[in-house]
Amino acid sequence: MDGLITSVPGMETFLRCRDLPSFCRASDMMDSTLQRSERRYIIPYADQISQNLHTRTRLFDSNRTLFDHSSNSFHEVDRSCLSWLDKQPKGSVVYVSFGSIAVLSSEQVFEFWFGLVNCGKRFLWVLRPGIMPEKGDEGKNIPVELIEGTKERGCIVSWAPQEEVLGHGAIGGFLTHSGWNSTLESVVEGVPMICWPYFADQQINSRFVSQVWGLGLDMKDLCDRHIVEKMVNDLMVERREEFLKSATKMAKKLARQCVKVGGSSYCNLDRLVEDIRSMNFSLAK
Repeated sequence: MDGLITSVPGMETFLRCRDLPSFCRASDMMDSTLQRSERRYIIPYADQISQNLHTRTRLFDSNRTLFDHSSNSFHEVDRSCLSWLDKQPKGSVVYVSFGSIAVLSSEQVFEFWFGLVNCGKRFLWVLRPGIMPEKGDEGKNIPVELIEGTKERGCIVSWAPQEEVLGHGAIGGFLTHSGWNSTLESVVEGVPMICWPYFADQQINSRFVSQVWGLGLDMKDLCDRHIVEKMVNDLMVERREEFLKSATKMAKKLARQCVKVGGSSYCNLDRLVEDIRSMNFSLAK
């Protein structure tokens, strides 16, 4: 799984078998899911990943209020976490969210929970309804050290206003599933990441975060409390300056500059709008 794949242009030096999208792990080369998906994700990815910091960032910069008071989520947002964040020191909280689709076993949830409590850092964790599908998990006994540790340093909500959370001064790191939206939002805010990808493009996203952009750590294929504890401490303490420097540089020099007037994404978006207008004009004729 750690062998390099040298046949994808632009990724010859860092792309491993374990970094391919999850459907590529099919044991049968004729697997229908693999056949349908291989072109969609692998071939164009090297070009796309360097060009997609665009519309969201531009709208975000031009109208922060729009995002502060709106949400495209199907889940009800719990804004109480923002009040909790207001009481925490700057850069002291690791934000944890695995998105709206990922499903974890109760064992995985408890490994993450122990790691977060044992690392001694403050944490804000999104545990949405349905993240553990197994029957009876909701009634499982929770060890007292997790309850006490969460009371002291943690906040758990069912869903959070993610863009506002990542933009909050108390956030120092993001433990994420590496979905593209979450990755973009973290990049824009200059927040370093620990990546635990779930499926599809998330495996490749996490590799770019760690090995190409230097914005954090890749924890794919692992779910162990000791690894979680170590990586949180690496991100928030031991290697904090290293990752923060890279994240700040990327947010300012790449994400924000490209969406300013005259920037590459600014111009590309205008070109797209003009193309759509031209199409409508042609159809009207």
